[in-house]
Amino acid sequence: MPTFTVHAPPPRKSETASTPERFVFVRDGFYFWAFVLAPLWLLLHRLWLALLGYLVVNVALNTGLTLIGAPVTVKFFVNLMLALLIGFEAATLWRWTLTRRRRKLLGFVVADKSEMAERRFYAEWAKRADAPAATLTLPEPNYATPVRRGAPKPSDIIGLFPEPGAPR
Repeated sequence: MPTFTVHAPPPRKSETASTPERFVFVRDGFYFWAFVLAPLWLLLHRLWLALLGYLVVNVALNTGLTLIGAPVTVKFFVNLMLALLIGFEAATLWRWTLTRRRRKLLGFVVADKSEMAERRFYAEWAKRADAPAATLTLPEPNYATPVRRGAPKPSDIIGLFPEPGAPR
């Protein structure tokens, strides 16, 4: 089941908190359209620096392969690997851009589709908003006194296996 991360933008000047309509849900996993149409996908999601990096790497790779006289099949496989990399790392690039834009990571949601992820997130968010704020107090650690003091005897068994020939 896919995992979604939830990102909240910083509040606008007239707001005290971000409105939930502006939250962004980013799914983990492979993005097919980022694999097939990487520049357009990056433009659609306004990932300007990622698009610039993609174009620089793509032009540098293709120029380098042309200068060394690589066959067309090598160029195809290099471009295919670059497209696969973008497809697999699209969510990471998107999260990186959201972090750069000072969007706060609110949490993770596990759901099949983004609509279900939104429902689960907002249901849990509403529950937590209605619940009274309880202070979290951790109990003090209670350490038991050691059973034995001193070094172990040679006849002691360490582990689950007894000594050979010993009675069970």
